[in-house]
Amino acid sequence: QVQLVESGGGLVQAGGSLRLSCEASGRTFSRYAMGWFRQTPGKEREFVAAISWSGGNAIYADPVKGRFTISRDNAKNTVYLQMNSLKPEDTAVYYCAADLSGSGRHYMTHEYDYWGQGTQVTVSL
Repeated sequence: QVQLVESGGGLVQAGGSLRLSCEASGRTFSRYAMGWFRQTPGKEREFVAAISWSGGNAIYADPVKGRFTISRDNAKNTVYLQMNSLKPEDTAVYYCAADLSGSGRHYMTHEYDYWGQGTQVTVSL
């Protein structure tokens, strides 16, 4: 069993930055790929970014490329999402997820095995 706890969400003005964190329980965090997804009311949960078990590979959704950066610290069992140049359309609940395959190339929700409870990000004009 893996437990994931997100933090770092909040209210920010457009153009600002936030860093989300997701701390994982368990001794095998370094074997998992990790992903970030987001969801707004009435919409499907959408992929944001993913990183491989080693941190050597990362992929991003087109809307966030060049603005968001995913990273991980396996010593701290934590994955991060640095979000810069935020836009109102980035407003969503952000979820982290663990992918036991470790690949870091998955972007579909069903490819992830464990999920956090989410953290709200609100970007105002």
